Amino acid sequence: MNTYIFSAALFCEECTSQIMQEITPPKGYDPNNESSWDSDEYPKGPFPDGGGEADYPQHCDSCQLFLENPLTSDGEDYVREAAKEKPQGQVLKEWTAYYNWL
Repeated sequence: MNTYIFSAALFCEECTSQIMQEITPPKGYDPNNESSWDSDEYPKGPFPDGGGEADYPQHCDSCQLFLENPLTSDGEDYVREAAKEKPQGQVLKEWTAYYNWL
């Protein structure tokens, strides 16, 4: 799933579209050159695979949509342990369905 970075947070495409409608691009903004602005000023991306490999499952900071990112070995351990502790939780069901090899 494509992910965007804005203000040190990850966002899904739908939430990023909404953010982009609500704020003005910074001075000097060039959509073909991401080095022309900082991700604290305006969203950057898209980045594939839910923002990339991480130590835990990533979610959109706005709507909490699961971003379906790959996991490090520590992330796989995290999901396994979380599933043991609270296997009936909705988020855990979503994680274990996506990371079904764990």
